[in-house]
Amino acid sequence: VFLVPAIVFAAGDSVTRREGFLLMWESILRPAFESKASFSDIADDTPGALEIRYAKNRGILQDEEEFRPEDPLLLGDALLWLFRTRNVRELPEMTADDVPEMIGAYPIVEMNRTLDSRVTREELLSMINVLDGKLRTEVHEVSFYGDDFQGEGTAFGEKFDKNALTAAHRSYPSNTLVRVTNVETQQSVVVRINDRGPYVHGRDMDLSEAAFMNIAHPGKGVIRATFERLGDFEMSDPCEESAPEYQRRITRSVQFFRGVPHAFRNGKQLVLQANRPFVVLAIVFPDGQKLRVQDFVHPDEKYRFTPDSDGSYTFLFGDAFGREREMRMHVSSC
Repeated sequence: VFLVPAIVFAAGDSVTRREGFLLMWESILRPAFESKASFSDIADDTPGALEIRYAKNRGILQDEEEFRPEDPLLLGDALLWLFRTRNVRELPEMTADDVPEMIGAYPIVEMNRTLDSRVTREELLSMINVLDGKLRTEVHEVSFYGDDFQGEGTAFGEKFDKNALTAAHRSYPSNTLVRVTNVETQQSVVVRINDRGPYVHGRDMDLSEAAFMNIAHPGKGVIRATFERLGDFEMSDPCEESAPEYQRRITRSVQFFRGVPHAFRNGKQLVLQANRPFVVLAIVFPDGQKLRVQDFVHPDEKYRFTPDSDGSYTFLFGDAFGREREMRMHVSSC
């Protein structure tokens, strides 16, 4: 059995395959869509069904008959899914056999441990944070494309516009927002992935001419830069300087998959879904107005709320047994 480094944690319950995958998925701010792909043991009305099926369709999860959602998550699968959700390589180049090599490239665990050992929630969250931190500081070679491609079709069906803030990447999903920072000048630009490439050896991204000129003189041709993946352009906020912190727990047994962020952007839609039924009891708006909601939300449902003014919002949630929890969210315009 191959041994990989592993982090030592205090004893704790192992996370299930469903819970573990959803933790990884929620942290990349990527939408999921209806898919023909399915697992025989994932019912339509169970939490995460849409995301799990979509991930199978996209090749992030293995193409197997069963997902085994309540089985303990094992380290080998956790690492493979984590590397795939982060698109550290093109998906066909990331198989279970490639995990040891990828651990060598991204050493996110430290002590010898077998790939078939169970993973706790705390360990998984640590691996997610460590890998994301390493990816944010990884230095890449970046170039740009302009006049010769103006008006040509991109890999995702758009017309290339050299004046838009877009970029081509070999593995990032379409419509992903990425903050690109020139390591020499520390100037940054946020671009949207709308094309595949570049295909020059050693080159990791092609920026549009406008995006490149935001952070470097075009005469440079090629620069060294870091990438911070912000998520899908419909779900992420390019104005946020760092990933938001979420309030997840209503009670010990009732928890949101993502939760209520401490800070949020005015006009964005907040989407809440939990592992068990919860109640939206009331919302207090920045002007002090209190809206009594009394909306009961099942695990297969989502509660949606869009703030329309800046200030502090207070949510009062409850569970099926009458226990309550208050959460505050500060909303501001960018």
